[in-house]
Amino acid sequence: MKGLICKICGYVALDGNKGQCPVCYAKNVFEEKEDAYKSPDFKVASGESEKKHMPSFTVIQECGLIPGIGCIDVHVKIGEILHPALPEHHITEIAFYVDNKFISNVMLTADINPATVVHLKGGTKGKVQVIENCNLHGKWYNEVEI
Repeated sequence: MKGLICKICGYVALDGNKGQCPVCYAKNVFEEKEDAYKSPDFKVASGESEKKHMPSFTVIQECGLIPGIGCIDVHVKIGEILHPALPEHHITEIAFYVDNKFISNVMLTADINPATVVHLKGGTKGKVQVIENCNLHGKWYNEVEI
């Protein structure tokens, strides 16, 4: 998919904002790329690459972290078949957006399983979007409606 990419850190600007990068804070460093990330309609001949890279979601409407205030937890696991976590092949980051607005970035190393959670305020509505980056196969996108 076409998108705006920060030339410094690789952040994808889903909202089209070319100003300051919210991850590395660099200014005026975005470039448009035709292949910024792969979306769920991306098909690979083998199919296994997609199954190891596409973010999958579990939405928990009642939070376990701060009970009683109506928060929402969005768990993300990379891959229907869990993505490897090896020095030579691993997920380097998982970026979260709500309705194209960046909200969080989780950096990972090969020592961490490719999964994380974002804790949203109660009443949050819209699409939660995730872009993950594989050090070998690039960025992959998926979304869920909450």
